Amino acid sequence: MFNDKMVLIFVELDNGQIKKTSLEAVYYGAEVAKMQGSTATVLAIGAANSAALAVAGSFGASKVLHANATNLQTENAMAYASVLAEAVRQENADVVILPKSGLCDAMSARAAAKLQASVVSGVVELPDLSNGFKVKRGIYTGKAFATVSVSGAIKILGVKKSAVTPVESGAVAEVIAFNPATNAGDFVAKIISQEKADGELSLTEADIVVSGGRGMKGPENWQPILDLAHALHAATGCSKPVSDLDWRPHHEHIGQTGIKVAPNLYIACGISGAIQHLAGVNSSKCIVVINKDADAPFFKAADYGIVGDVFDILPRLTKAIEAAK
Repeated sequence: MFNDKMVLIFVELDNGQIKKTSLEAVYYGAEVAKMQGSTATVLAIGAANSAALAVAGSFGASKVLHANATNLQTENAMAYASVLAEAVRQENADVVILPKSGLCDAMSARAAAKLQASVVSGVVELPDLSNGFKVKRGIYTGKAFATVSVSGAIKILGVKKSAVTPVESGAVAEVIAFNPATNAGDFVAKIISQEKADGELSLTEADIVVSGGRGMKGPENWQPILDLAHALHAATGCSKPVSDLDWRPHHEHIGQTGIKVAPNLYIACGISGAIQHLAGVNSSKCIVVINKDADAPFFKAADYGIVGDVFDILPRLTKAIEAAK
C-alpha cells in the first residue's frame, strides 16, 4: 500500500542520454521509495528522446517527467531549480534525490530555499529509517563521515557516486511531457559559449581511472598512461602539479581543488599521494599505487601497491591486459 508521498529524482543528461551517475541516483531513489512504501519519479530537463529516458525504469523509476522547452536546453542552475521545485509540488514529493555534481549542488541549494526543505550533500549510503530519517555523508573532503538526522517535511539529498550498486530490471518507465512555467528572472545569467572535451571518457562517469603525477617526468612521457587507459577502457587523470605545469589539460586535474572521482578502480602512477590529491580519490572502491618510492604516502591509502619504475611496469601491465583480452 503506497502512501501519498513519493521520491523525485533529478537526472543529468549528456548528448541526450542519462548520465551513469544519474542512473545510480535513480536506483538510490527507487530503493528509498521501497523503504518508505512509495514510488519513484524521474525529472529530466533538456533534449532527449523518450527511449533514452525510459531506461530509468530499469533502475526502479515508474515514470519520467521530461521538460524540454527551448530555453531549458542549456544547463542553468537557477532555472533548473525552479523546474525542480515545481515538479516537487506537482508530484507531492517528500524526498528529492540528485547526483552529486556542480550543477546539482547549485540546484539543491536554490530548490531548498524555494521549498523550505532540508538539504544534505555528499550522501554515501541509503538512509536509516528505523528512527526518523538519518543519512551518512562525507565530511572534510571525504576524510570522515557524519550521520545527519533530517527533519524537514521535504528532504533533498545529493548522492555521491558509488553510494549504491545498481541492479537493472529491464523495465521501462513511462515518459510524460512536463511543461513548467518559467520565470524571466531565472535567465538573467546566460551561457554564451561552452567548451567540452570530446572523444574522452568523463572522469566523473568512468568506472576505471588511470592517473599520472610528476613521476612521469614530463608530458612527452605520457604515452604509457594513455596506453594503459586505452587497454582498460579507462579515463585519464593527473595530479595538480601536472596540470599546473601544463603537462596535461586542467580538466584532468583530480584532487581537493580539482575533480573528485569515485571509480571502481583508480590507478595512480608516479603520484606521491599528497593529502589534497587523496581528497579527490578516497571514494574509489579500489586504489592501486605504482611508485618507485616505497615510502610514498599514497601506499598507506592503497588497496594494492607496486614498488617500481612506472616506465617499466606500465608497458608490462598494458601488455598483460591486452593478452588477457
